[in-house]
Amino acid sequence: MAIIRPFCALRPPIHLAARVASLPYDVMDVEEARQMAAGNADSFLHVSRPEIDLPPAVDPHADEVHERGRQNLDSFQATRVLNRDVSPFYYIYRQRMGDIVQTGLVACASVDDYQSGVIKKHEHTRADKEEDRVKHIDQLDANDEPVFYIFRSQPQVEAILASVINERPEYDFKTVDGVSHSLWVLADAELIGTLTELFARIPRLYVADGHHRSAAAARVRDLRKAANPGHSGDEEYNFFLTVIFPESQLNIMPYNRAVRDLNGKSASEFIHQVREIFEVTPSPAPVLPAERHHFGMYLDGSWYQLHARQSLVNEKDTVDRLDVSILQNNLLDPLLGIHNPRTDKRIHFVGGIRGNDELVKLVDSGEYAVAFALHPTSIRELIELADQDQIMPPKSTWFEPKLRSGLFVHLLS
Repeated sequence: MAIIRPFCALRPPIHLAARVASLPYDVMDVEEARQMAAGNADSFLHVSRPEIDLPPAVDPHADEVHERGRQNLDSFQATRVLNRDVSPFYYIYRQRMGDIVQTGLVACASVDDYQSGVIKKHEHTRADKEEDRVKHIDQLDANDEPVFYIFRSQPQVEAILASVINERPEYDFKTVDGVSHSLWVLADAELIGTLTELFARIPRLYVADGHHRSAAAARVRDLRKAANPGHSGDEEYNFFLTVIFPESQLNIMPYNRAVRDLNGKSASEFIHQVREIFEVTPSPAPVLPAERHHFGMYLDGSWYQLHARQSLVNEKDTVDRLDVSILQNNLLDPLLGIHNPRTDKRIHFVGGIRGNDELVKLVDSGEYAVAFALHPTSIRELIELADQDQIMPPKSTWFEPKLRSGLFVHLLS
């Protein structure tokens, strides 16, 4: 059963919340992060992407980057950009993006649950990215960015969250992308105890976004446990920062693909080979796949609709029936030579929030030869696959809106 607990968040005063809040570290490159933080000394990117404060020639994974992150976090505390709550609380975080509204519980989850499988994964991690997060968290002595988790809808939990958000929020602001962010502090000891007990009855939590941060938090715990002769299991490093949302509220967007070349084929040769595998129809307009096993392809200035033939789909296999698997196994691998999408530098993954315009831009620039628009993986597919301890192909899900970093930080000491 899921163990969660309240914590004393390090967070900004009300008047600085909008200035501090930043997108997660891994949805931008270094130059984009520099531009986002330009002119804003309070941006949390100075902590989550501290390489922006160092010369461009510095390796973003170097030790001095993580040391700078710790210096910046210390400075934020010294200058009261971030202040630590005096008591452990839960926090309620709501995001609104158009018609999409998601309300989650900010809490600390258990490393033991992650390692025992109570917290279910659906992706493999990359060793280099995981190692970088270990160094980052350990040097900061903090979980600076939350992991995005899912729980199967539980009416009593959702009723408590709904009752809290009837009150006036502590933070309430809109970011430049039009997403509204609201935060409530749940200080009622009775409600805190009730939520803790209710989650103790929930058999599983699911990682939506943040596999590397979860794995790194577990490794940091193991390092500190080994170095602490008096380890009790109750230390803050045994827990890590999460926002946990009910499955019914979450929005998954497609994770599209672009490939740099046609693997030695001409455009006409490639189209001919694709027609042997998929049903292909030229489209006068950009293709937004409206159903499973339907794809859009942009090639040589034109859009095509691709429908997977029934022979390609094994509905009995939770991994093979995913659209990302169908595209990978029947087109990207055999026709374009993308044998390992986790490591192949010829493939580029494009979050669905960027839309089809980004696919057109990439191909029309000449940097990429072909791009594919996919139908999004569903929450049901994610949960069913995770329950079976199966692993999705890389870059199968893009959750939107993204959690903002800097609104709550969990200190490990």
